[in-house]
Amino acid sequence: MSDFVIRGALVLTGEGPRPVDVSVRDGLLEAVGKVPETGLETVRAAGLWLLPGAIDAHVHSRDPGLPEKEDFISLTRAAAAGGVTTLVDMPNTVPAVDSPAVFLEKVERLSDRSLVDFGLWGILRSSSQPDDLLGLLDAGAMGIKALLGYALSKEDGRVIYTLDFGQPGIEAPPDYGSLVRLAPVLARVDGVLAVHAEDPGVLRELERPADSYAELLAGRPALAEAIAIAALGQISLATGVRVRVVHISSELGLKAARLAQAAGARLDLETCPHYLWLSAEDAERLGPAMKVYPPVKQPADRTALIAAVKDGLIPTVATDHAPHTDEEKLARSWADTAPGSPGVQMLYLSCLELARRQGDPWLAARWVAEGPARALKLHPRKGVIAPGAEADLVLVDPAAATVVEPKIMHSRQKHSALDGLRFEFAIRSVWCRGELVAQDGRPVGAPGWGRLVSPTR
Repeated sequence: MSDFVIRGALVLTGEGPRPVDVSVRDGLLEAVGKVPETGLETVRAAGLWLLPGAIDAHVHSRDPGLPEKEDFISLTRAAAAGGVTTLVDMPNTVPAVDSPAVFLEKVERLSDRSLVDFGLWGILRSSSQPDDLLGLLDAGAMGIKALLGYALSKEDGRVIYTLDFGQPGIEAPPDYGSLVRLAPVLARVDGVLAVHAEDPGVLRELERPADSYAELLAGRPALAEAIAIAALGQISLATGVRVRVVHISSELGLKAARLAQAAGARLDLETCPHYLWLSAEDAERLGPAMKVYPPVKQPADRTALIAAVKDGLIPTVATDHAPHTDEEKLARSWADTAPGSPGVQMLYLSCLELARRQGDPWLAARWVAEGPARALKLHPRKGVIAPGAEADLVLVDPAAATVVEPKIMHSRQKHSALDGLRFEFAIRSVWCRGELVAQDGRPVGAPGWGRLVSPTR
């Protein structure tokens, strides 16, 4: 790590975007404004934009346990290349992060493998006890994740894609009763409960092997999301727990969230680039590569989600980065294809382009940096360009363009649901706490630089 000055980049200030100088010392932002000549290394950035590093609050690294899909080195190389300087890994690795011991083992493993900073979610299982959750939070977990509708292996906690919870070796997912039992434990310490919100009862009744995208949607309808969000709102109202609804995907889900928030529920919302860029109309073009859970829905849902992000109802855009092998993902039927898509590398660029089309590209930094930093209690350490903040910085070229295609991707899975899209920006330089970790779309940092980040409690 070196001390340096970035000169002449456009930075969003209280008066709008202005060309300023930014000095970095000991991994922190020292000054933002006019910096006198100091003899420090200088980065000339006239014509470029300087943005805070992105925080991807929702990734599935597959590490440990499923290295054929992804590992933390390939994941964080992709993150660095795309301007993501902090990511938060979901707990459904193998073994599942269900205890402080597993959490600390995972931290030790990933600390030697990460190019960027990282946080970890703990998991809420149907068998979880209060001390399990409190121990995870005390160990440094970002919060606790509950996957409604996903069975787990009793042996090692890996996700099993089945709604038949009576099979041998299968542990049923937590139900609303489990959440009611454990939510007060989290509420007492202001711990966040993140939830995959699709009602498992609706899914069990409707989901069947799908031969088409229409059948996939029929089996996982917007109603399943809205029912789950309504229930989570009631649980929040009754217990005071802070609920984070991850990857909200529908207009109906938004209506349920608005009603819950209006009643006083502590609901925080997150959506993903694929819900903001795609609709069911793209299924023919992309095929099963577009399969994600919850599924991408209709054009009206996309329109409603974009409006909700723009007006702040949804303060965070995250990727739900979930890679699989080509064998699991490509040239298969809708029924047989694994749900999930890589996305971390295109988080910033996709949001910059979306914000540009909405009339203000600078909004992207709010969606992927300041918004998640505030939601996860990492602000003001991260998510902003201000003196004293960590020097997580991204230089963006607004005069260049990036086309999403396999050859530029650094994740192990090269194809994504965003394939073929063109974004009128390019990532030039990326620093994580003052360390250069990517240059011109190529990771240059070394594994082991990234460190664990935990919320301010």
